Amino acid sequence: MLDLTGRRVLIFGGGDVGARKAAYFAHEAEVTVISRSFSPDLDGLAIRRQETDLAALSDEALQSLLAGTFLAVAATPDAALNDRIGRVCAGSGVLFNNAAGKPGDIVIPSVVRGSRYLVAISTRGKSPAVSRYIRMRFEAEYADLDRMIDLQDDMRSMLKEVEPVQAERSRILWSILRDEEVWRALASDYDGARTMAIERYLHA
Repeated sequence: MLDLTGRRVLIFGGGDVGARKAAYFAHEAEVTVISRSFSPDLDGLAIRRQETDLAALSDEALQSLLAGTFLAVAATPDAALNDRIGRVCAGSGVLFNNAAGKPGDIVIPSVVRGSRYLVAISTRGKSPAVSRYIRMRFEAEYADLDRMIDLQDDMRSMLKEVEPVQAERSRILWSILRDEEVWRALASDYDGARTMAIERYLHA
């Protein structure tokens, strides 16, 4: 996991794969997509586009494009071109991810992202389908995880005021996490779930 806030990320290739990679980074990085054509999936993303025939570029031209770049992604369908971009990145000290070709420095995982958490899942490129499957299962199983994180934070603050023993505070927080009724209440009524947790575990 890297903090890419304000960092420059280049995506080489504007097809469907390039669009997915751009969407992955666009929420925090300064993303530029370089390609001859651009997928409609790029529409609406906070990115820059640069129309260029990548296959016609020399290594020197690629190196010039990489100036000031923190991370580059080769997302063209041409594995040989992607590998060449990777070699130029290595020579320029730029972190590199390869969508098709020899692996680069960076593996881009499947991500489950809430307002309070981020979970990254990777099979190290062996099965992107499995990564997506786990992500989908996680999203379905823990749809209310943000609310539970808020509840845990709330309970931790309260417990510090009333329970001096750390081990007991930890036991209570784990009990709340394992309480299926609290989870069900969180789905529709945070305040009700909070009241239930207080009555069951703080006033017991």
